[in-house]
Amino acid sequence: MTGRFAFLQDRATVLRLLAVATAALGLAWLVGHDGTPGWQVLRVLAVAAAAAAAAAVAVRLGKRRRGVALLVVGLAAAGSGAGVAVTWAPKAGLTLTTIAGVVALLGGLACLAFALADLTRGARGWLRLALALALGLAAAVLLLSLAIAVAATNVPPTALGEESPADRGLPFEDATFSMSDGVTLSGWYLPSQNGAAVVLLHGSGSTRSAVLDHAAVLAGGGYGVLLPDARGHGDSGGRAMDFGWFGDADVAGALDYLAGRPDVDAGRLAVMGLSMGGEEAIGAAAGDPRVQAVVAEGATGRTTADKAWLSEEYGFRGWVQEGVDHLTYWLADLMTSAGPPIGLQDAVVAMAPRPLLLITAATVPDEVLVAQRLQAAAPDRVQVWEVPGSAHTGGFATAPEEWATRLLAFLDGVLLPADGSRARTLPGDPAAVTR
Repeated sequence: MTGRFAFLQDRATVLRLLAVATAALGLAWLVGHDGTPGWQVLRVLAVAAAAAAAAAVAVRLGKRRRGVALLVVGLAAAGSGAGVAVTWAPKAGLTLTTIAGVVALLGGLACLAFALADLTRGARGWLRLALALALGLAAAVLLLSLAIAVAATNVPPTALGEESPADRGLPFEDATFSMSDGVTLSGWYLPSQNGAAVVLLHGSGSTRSAVLDHAAVLAGGGYGVLLPDARGHGDSGGRAMDFGWFGDADVAGALDYLAGRPDVDAGRLAVMGLSMGGEEAIGAAAGDPRVQAVVAEGATGRTTADKAWLSEEYGFRGWVQEGVDHLTYWLADLMTSAGPPIGLQDAVVAMAPRPLLLITAATVPDEVLVAQRLQAAAPDRVQVWEVPGSAHTGGFATAPEEWATRLLAFLDGVLLPADGSRARTLPGDPAAVTR
């Protein structure tokens, strides 16, 4: 074969071109499957242009430049593909997006293998091995950060569970409320019997159905309970973000809804959340004085500032993790319209003088360590309950009666009048307990 296609006689070049094409095909679907039509076209064209440039470099230029081009394409495709494939496959099954993620991952890994070969060619012996290890380690860190950022900002659909408050014998009504950016959130509302109300937030990757048992405890205490689906989860609109960066603003919309209810005193509102929801609850209280109390279970962190303790606690390993987290959150910031929210420790200080109850799992060391740091920031306002034997957000499942007693005692002390004795039912106890 002669002329402009003579390069096709080189098997290695053909394989490199196939790797680039495979990576580009999967990546093009991933960046172009959602958003407005105009942005979809622009993103696909950008991927096509980058792939064409990489292919031209692979054919015409030297091995070093070719290696750099393949490295860039490989990182983008493999990182994006891994972030999508790992999260979409278990939840969404065999969809086009899942398949595209796998295709991008495989094509990207092939590009990275060729890049590593090109960039280490010419070195000899131990030098080549050291160079390969250094490049491989750097690529692994970049891949990990990019995959986590992609997974957090490209969340698969999360269907609402089959159960509703009716399955707990609780009266409820459907609730919807709109955010300032036009996104509408959906949820359930359990009417208040005592004039106070709580926004109850689920964790990432779940919906309001996951916190029905917690809602039953609050309703049994007489509280109104609003259980919204987080943005992009369940029946709520918008794009999900599993670091919870939209949560602070979305909680404000939930508080607007409660403040407009005839059965609720707008001066007696609290927010409770699990995992991501707990972090959102703390952050929301920092910027919204309507929140009179916060309960957070399983909160650890969602910003770079929240991970600053890792190197202090774990030394070099923690320092490495801090670096990976810095990169991850920076990449996530590029992929979402929500900016990084306030750090948890700063939020605890900013929400003064309002109190915070932290519920932590004794079997999850990071939860315990974070709770200790948050309590140290405001020891007079932060209570910590470490649940023995509990897994992440498993306080209620581990010790339901104590969980209910502690939760209601905390909220009663903040939201109810001093003489707030009344009857209520605790989980597993059909009899009314008077306090």
